Amino acid sequence: MSTATIRHDWTLEEAEALFETPFNTLLFSAQQIHREYFKENQVQASALLSIKTGACPEDCKYCPQSGHYNTGLVKEKLISVQRVINQAKQAKAAGITRFCMGAAWKNPPKKDMPNIIEMIKEVKALGLETCMTLGMLSAEQASDLAAAGLDYYNHNLDTSPEFYGTIITTRTYSDRLNTLAHVRESGMKVCSGGIIGMGEHIKDRAGLLRQLANLPDHPESVPINQLIKIAGTPMESVDDIDGIDFVKTIAAARIMMPKSYVRLSAGREKMSDELQALAFMAGANSIFMGDTLLTAANPEVDRDRQLLNRLGITIEQEKQTEKIPNDSAHGILYTNVDNDHYYNAMPSGELT
Repeated sequence: MSTATIRHDWTLEEAEALFETPFNTLLFSAQQIHREYFKENQVQASALLSIKTGACPEDCKYCPQSGHYNTGLVKEKLISVQRVINQAKQAKAAGITRFCMGAAWKNPPKKDMPNIIEMIKEVKALGLETCMTLGMLSAEQASDLAAAGLDYYNHNLDTSPEFYGTIITTRTYSDRLNTLAHVRESGMKVCSGGIIGMGEHIKDRAGLLRQLANLPDHPESVPINQLIKIAGTPMESVDDIDGIDFVKTIAAARIMMPKSYVRLSAGREKMSDELQALAFMAGANSIFMGDTLLTAANPEVDRDRQLLNRLGITIEQEKQTEKIPNDSAHGILYTNVDNDHYYNAMPSGELT
């Protein structure tokens, strides 16, 4: 059976070449790779809750929660553990398997860590996977979260190292990479991706994916967000990204990180059903379900269920048995389901 090589040595030129590949060829390759590692027509579903909203000291130009911009957002201190439990119970009743909690901090304050730890334990007790995004972490904080049972920690790289400084100045790219290293060293799973449509070039999208794919271990979850333009932020009037370019980013992520869950994340509320269907074809196999993502709109659960039903896609309920590939020094061989047609994807990234 054909296999996709797991690589951590992608060059920028190889990543860019994927974006220049004809659309149908790229999606075909991505779907073939997807089926080697995941069951087709199945997505993982998560819920996302803001547990502390607004007044963030960071100056991320896309974010309505930044204290640097006036977006009319109602600020809220860390919410109660009971409120988290109530929301998690509703998520589980809706068939969601992972519960994600986000706080608008540069890094979690020491005084709030006991409540954070309790939230993790209570959500775990419900039988849900847990994920948090709390800003930068020290090695000690990562260890404490892991000891509490946190399954995933989200910390996005956002974009390429070269474009990063134009959207954020209050923390460095190295700061983000250091947090990812602390998370990995603690034993937690890594959730890290980026935002597409912030005015970046194709080279920046390729650069983001290269950074993620060349980590010592690929992130278990890679959210690909489409920018939600919020009034009051510096990016409220940035040009819209072309839908085909967005889907190409999904496909490139699938090819470069074959074992990762690629999440079709923020921005779905404005996407057509057809665009989302193409994203699933390109290898996206994770979504957030629920009416709100932190502070932004998300499709209603009923709308998502209707779309998934129309596409014949089910929500993943159990962990899958991982398929182990055999590396090939001469390239990656793919076949169709009847095993009677072959083409090669060379390590250079060129599809032939």
